[in-house]
Amino acid sequence: MGIVPRILVILLMTRKAIQDQWLEWGNVCWGCGKNNTHGLQLKSYWEGDETIAHWEPKPYHLAFPGVLCGGIIASLIDCHATNTANAAAYKAEGRELNSKADKGYVTGSLSIKYIKPTPVDQPVTLRARVKEIKRRKIIVTCSLFSEGIETATGEVVAIRLHETSTNPE
Repeated sequence: MGIVPRILVILLMTRKAIQDQWLEWGNVCWGCGKNNTHGLQLKSYWEGDETIAHWEPKPYHLAFPGVLCGGIIASLIDCHATNTANAAAYKAEGRELNSKADKGYVTGSLSIKYIKPTPVDQPVTLRARVKEIKRRKIIVTCSLFSEGIETATGEVVAIRLHETSTNPE
């Protein structure tokens, strides 16, 4: 990792991740849940009008020697984009991320385009933007980069749930 990415990671670590602001009861997602110790532990941050995340693959995230598994890439894009959609909805409603979770957005559809193999021995960066917000759906585009080179893109249509029926609060 070069000096600039290291500085960015340090700066991002001083801010609170979107995932770290959700209520405890539902923060168990395999890709991004802070309470899932076996998961990927993705952390997303607002940076202007987009969100950014840095994540370091481990050798066991291989598809084949030297290349990151496409399913891991899809999970990263899905989680980063869905967290972006939820955070954007809260922001649009003037709500804090840690306020009562009476509504939420979940993945309605996910499309991924793999542009080139993603090395497993380098950190990846995800950048997402809200493309469209409607009453019950938010469309988010997301790109995954390795060493500044775009290796995959995705689009998530996040659908709003009426109520989170599993919310114990």
